[in-house]
Amino acid sequence: MPQKDIYEKIISFLQGASWAIVIFGALVTFKASMPLGVAFAFFITIIYVIVSLFLILALDAFSVNKQKLAEAKKQTKLLEQIYSKHTK
Repeated sequence: MPQKDIYEKIISFLQGASWAIVIFGALVTFKASMPLGVAFAFFITIIYVIVSLFLILALDAFSVNKQKLAEAKKQTKLLEQIYSKHTK
């Protein structure tokens, strides 16, 4: 199995850290807004979680785009090999 490059390691770390931030941040957000009422605290916490999940999706999009680029490079190399065989 090939070793991950530094970009993939950073993205994996950020994804894991993001999940921890979402969970811990939701708890902190709920507790901080609790004096304003349970319903309001719950609403603010849900908004925080939704925004955080969109940020996690953005990180995942970076990972997917990196994989797509690698696959496109492989396909380009194969097409160049096929083209060079048929043009001789």
